[in-house]
Amino acid sequence: MIQDISKKITWLKEHPEIFKGIARGIERETLRIQKNGNFSESRHPFLIGSPLTHQWITTDFSENLLEFVTPVSNNIDYLLSFLKDLHSFVASKTLNERMWPFSIPYFYNENTKIKIAEYGTSNIGKIKTTYRTGLKYRYGDLVNTISGVHYNFSLPLKFWKYWKKQKNQNNKDYVSSGYLSLIRNYYRFGWIIPYLFGASPAISSYFLKNKNKKYQFKKNKESIFYLPWSTSLRISDIGYTNTKIIDLNILFNDLNSYIQALKNAIETPSEKFINIGLKNIKGEFQQLNTNILQMENELYTQIRPKSKTKNGESLVEALKKRGIEYVEIRSLDINPFSSIGISKNQILLLDLFLIWCALIDSPKMNKTDFLLTKKNWEKIIFEGRKPNQTIYINNQKETKTLVEISEIIFKDLNQIASILDYNENNILYQKACKEIMLYFKNPELTYSARFLKYFINIGVKKTGLNWANKYHEQFINRSYLNNHKNILEKEVILSHNKQKEIEESDILSFEDYIKNKKIFPC
Repeated sequence: MIQDISKKITWLKEHPEIFKGIARGIERETLRIQKNGNFSESRHPFLIGSPLTHQWITTDFSENLLEFVTPVSNNIDYLLSFLKDLHSFVASKTLNERMWPFSIPYFYNENTKIKIAEYGTSNIGKIKTTYRTGLKYRYGDLVNTISGVHYNFSLPLKFWKYWKKQKNQNNKDYVSSGYLSLIRNYYRFGWIIPYLFGASPAISSYFLKNKNKKYQFKKNKESIFYLPWSTSLRISDIGYTNTKIIDLNILFNDLNSYIQALKNAIETPSEKFINIGLKNIKGEFQQLNTNILQMENELYTQIRPKSKTKNGESLVEALKKRGIEYVEIRSLDINPFSSIGISKNQILLLDLFLIWCALIDSPKMNKTDFLLTKKNWEKIIFEGRKPNQTIYINNQKETKTLVEISEIIFKDLNQIASILDYNENNILYQKACKEIMLYFKNPELTYSARFLKYFINIGVKKTGLNWANKYHEQFINRSYLNNHKNILEKEVILSHNKQKEIEESDILSFEDYIKNKKIFPC
């Protein structure tokens, strides 16, 4: 059962200052589309900068899949304002295009052209494109155009020192241990996030091809398939295909075993990927290698331990040297009700929930434990809003309803909220907690239920284009008041100059570079 942390919260109320300095960052993906809803077939616009070297605006898998990356900040309002300015800047440079407001690309067909992202002629740029080519051959190109929001979160060092009762200067071990505890609890209880904020209860028929349809899908007038109680098909095996982390023996029990398991996956050949071939008949690389993972970023998980990498470092090396510095939440669908794909209330709730995950006891997990968490996630992903839905607790024989579990969790979250609100001298956390708690007793308030109403009554295409146009107009109106416009204009020039410098400095052929290179940029 969920641990009673009332004594811990009482202690925290006596030390509210240890929460000051929570750091956050957001990465938001979105497809550039034509005005009619079809995929944009244009290259990444030159006027918004080089996707290789721009600090805040780049591409993900394809040329038309934008990725906005905010700076790290302790201020939520600044973070959201910066993200809005990034959207506004791009909208002002792409007047004949729109940004698709959903995670799933619903209107793909056989004639849709998906162009893998390109990053110039440098060896680093070719590495990034080759990695994406590998993703295409390994998993397919359509699945890689699914969009999401990643939320990066770190607690202040002061919190870990107080919480772990540490006085020494070497924080690597106890901070990493704390984040791994948080991660294990996120797997145990993180299904709460797709329940509340999942916004992909429907999927295109192209994603269902060659899939074992365990559930009975319904179809709307546009021939888009949906499940009546689903929340986030994006993070199911129907959506984003991924390597099963349990098969890689990744259980997040300690840093060394995590690093070793990740290293093994990067260095171990895969028969399936060997059969694809390292090169095509023209002798061109079509994947970086034939190993289980081409690089660390190919490990698709709901949450990842991260450390800031320095020049010439891989993530594995950064984790070895400095340990875990923050976590990356990857289970957020695009919020279609927000022009920038995420809202302040979501951030406030994520803060509370991640702190709670750090506070409650987190026993180490074996494969049986991990498989049980997977079953809970699948329940929520496919049938989360089903009346009286239950979740396994402790073992498969014991279950509790979502409402019962949510009442326990939100009682704690509300108390944590009061501490954070005390620091900020407001009641925003408590207000968000109170509003979102209602989603459990009334599932129709969840993002997935609200989305599904539009989907069934109005249709995906009409809704998507209406919202895309509405948000585009908001971005254009904001462009006249864009606080970061001058900085972003300068970054465009700087990024193109940086790319040129990198290309001119190359001395190795790509063949030699890829043979000698052990560290790959994503």
